[in-house]
Amino acid sequence: MSGLDVAALQAWIGRQTVVEDPMTPFGARALAALLDHAHTLNAGDALPLAWHWVYFLDAPSSAATALDGHVRTGDFLPPVPLPRRMWAAGALELERPLCLGEPAEKRSTIVAIDAKEGKSGPLVFVTLEHRITQGGALCVREEQTLVYRAAQRAPAPLAPGEPARVDAEWSRSVVPSAVLLFRFSALTYNAHRIHYDREYATGVEFYPALVVHGPLLVIQLLDLVERGAAPTPLAVVRFRAVRPSFVDAPLHLRAWRERDSIVLCSADAENNVGMRAVAGERGTA
Repeated sequence: MSGLDVAALQAWIGRQTVVEDPMTPFGARALAALLDHAHTLNAGDALPLAWHWVYFLDAPSSAATALDGHVRTGDFLPPVPLPRRMWAAGALELERPLCLGEPAEKRSTIVAIDAKEGKSGPLVFVTLEHRITQGGALCVREEQTLVYRAAQRAPAPLAPGEPARVDAEWSRSVVPSAVLLFRFSALTYNAHRIHYDREYATGVEFYPALVVHGPLLVIQLLDLVERGAAPTPLAVVRFRAVRPSFVDAPLHLRAWRERDSIVLCSADAENNVGMRAVAGERGTA
């Protein structure tokens, strides 16, 4: 693939990094407030599925932060020579709930690096495995896929959307505001400028508006089902970002049962799928 030394990038497979976190209740309380939960989480309470994303945060220095706000590559992440990075897909499996107030450890490993040619040019996929332990016991196993692509040089229409299913067992509509996006960026220490810097998002990356965080969509979808009294506590979820969602635009959250799993999706005002996920008990998603 032109300009990409894939073999050199794949030499980074196996690299690891370890982050410890005291798991203080503030992060969970702040996320609960962001989602308009009435209850307060305290030390000793279990953390809902995916809420660990407000913990184990990467805090790079200014010098280690790239123009787009992401941490610069070449330290833990491989030096992919493509500037645009997105969280494309992931999977979570909860072995046992994380407990607030008890120190935990996240060990991250680069497990795969692949390249392919997309419609807009070269793409590099970096797959990470995260294992979160508490008291020596495995609590969360996570797979995260990042995609890197070339910079966009001019505005271009979004790719044709995929129609979302309209009928659902659980549903809710929201309009994500700039304040909501900023609060989630701050809570997750995510400095990617497409989520809070409108001038950058529209003038450099050529999005029509600020972009809603993929992880925020996943958390909102899982929260939809949990509030709707899921038949059993959710322990696994697999998700994939299909199309970006934008600030100040209607966003429809939907979920329904299919066999032993629950299918979830977000849809925009034109009913295009944004985020798709499948969740359920361990071994079902």
